[in-house]
Amino acid sequence: MDERLEDLARRRQAAIHAGGEEQVRRQHSRGKLTARERLEHLLDPGSFSELDMLARSRAEVTPVEKRSYTDGVVTGFGTVNGRKVCVFSQDFTVIGGTLGEVAGEKIWKVQDLALSLGVPLVGINDGGGARVQEGVVALHYYGGIFRRNVSASGVVPQVSVIMGSCAGGAVYSPAITDFVFMVQGSSQMFITGPDVVKAVTGEDVTHEQLGGALTHATKSGVATFLAPDELSCLDEVRRLLGFLPANNLEQPPVAGSSDDPRRAVPEISELVPASSHEPYDVKELVRAVLDDRDLFEYHKLWAANLVCGFGRIGGRVVGVVANQPLVLGGVLDIDAAEKGARFVRTCDCFNIPVVTFVDVPGFMPGTDQEHGGLARRGAKLFYAYSEASVPKVQLLIRRAYGAAYVVMSSKALGADLAYAWPGAELSVMGPESAVEVLYADELALAPARRGDLVESYRQANASPYFAAERGYIDDVIEPASTRSVLYQALSVLASKRPEAQPRKHGNVPL
Repeated sequence: MDERLEDLARRRQAAIHAGGEEQVRRQHSRGKLTARERLEHLLDPGSFSELDMLARSRAEVTPVEKRSYTDGVVTGFGTVNGRKVCVFSQDFTVIGGTLGEVAGEKIWKVQDLALSLGVPLVGINDGGGARVQEGVVALHYYGGIFRRNVSASGVVPQVSVIMGSCAGGAVYSPAITDFVFMVQGSSQMFITGPDVVKAVTGEDVTHEQLGGALTHATKSGVATFLAPDELSCLDEVRRLLGFLPANNLEQPPVAGSSDDPRRAVPEISELVPASSHEPYDVKELVRAVLDDRDLFEYHKLWAANLVCGFGRIGGRVVGVVANQPLVLGGVLDIDAAEKGARFVRTCDCFNIPVVTFVDVPGFMPGTDQEHGGLARRGAKLFYAYSEASVPKVQLLIRRAYGAAYVVMSSKALGADLAYAWPGAELSVMGPESAVEVLYADELALAPARRGDLVESYRQANASPYFAAERGYIDDVIEPASTRSVLYQALSVLASKRPEAQPRKHGNVPL
């Protein structure tokens, strides 16, 4: 028996050190952690249980002596802040973290386990893509990973962490998942590399310019979160998981806080200028309302004219959507619409109420927007809000004009409760523009009357009281009471139950 135990210990040590000391040194020299070091930092101390540690390639093209244990990916389960998660971490020190039959089987198994247990799956990607030596076998296993991503979508949270190169077909699995984390300076994602791009299009572009973390965080919208280094990235993954339920049948975790949920926020009205033409930072307004001023932003650097993120009010998790007057005046464009739609649908999947702060002058005009599909892509936001069955609360801050008012969680799209500040304006267009349309002839004869006509239109047609008379607004509230009102609204809506939909699924305008 002693010999058998020694043999087991030897094999386990061989698996733990499968990449060899030289490969580990190279990994560290690039400023990167190893697969196991990453899991050690992500998971609670001592909680990791590894699966398939002794698995290794069966491919005949690989000599037996080169068939390393683990086959380039570490899989298993553990806990994050005491809550169960399943994980896999590609090991670049072993066969470059490439994916073949055995590595694919290991990832399939942990995906299936996450779905059967109803727990989040975190995948750390740092590999060279499909293993060329195994040919179509590798592609088959990528296909199975994609299919499992789709099966788990909306059932358990799926988090992808890119900590190296992710190229070719390998990028599609992270793209299907709910959240993508990238590390600035070391993470890259692209379908075709710079050499292929240059050969086909003639463009001369670096790896970082083509698919670096900053590119995907600011331009493509692929990266949901951007971190300066690997440790802070993993810390942010832990933080995100704290806002999410284990699966779609559970509620998000409630956290204790010493922040009084009925706390008045008298400073909040001072943040918003009286003139609708003056910008302000809506994030400060949102933070003032949330517990401990804690806002965890979603797609912080992409489509910044719309702010989305997670926070808590009275300990309950909420998803926040807010127009940002500081960027493009808070106007909605195609990127903002897609960002908002994806976020609202994510919240709806995982039972997170949505609070929408509205200060929007309209949709972005221009040929680039129209030709880029503003009608189709803007419709995604209408669709997302209309379809969402979680509690939805709307708060009108300053401007709410035209179709942009409707799309920002209006009563017509199914908001459960809608509130407005006294100075809010709801109209087909801004009062100044409306007067130009309605009184063009009169203004041509008496331009000095413009101010009076604008104010008259504002009071008669754009006032929140006009909307409240018709039930489009449930109440006009004092700004200082915003946090307390939202807390009461979310408390009463906590027992909301979605209506059953007698259909297979809708046809979202992708």
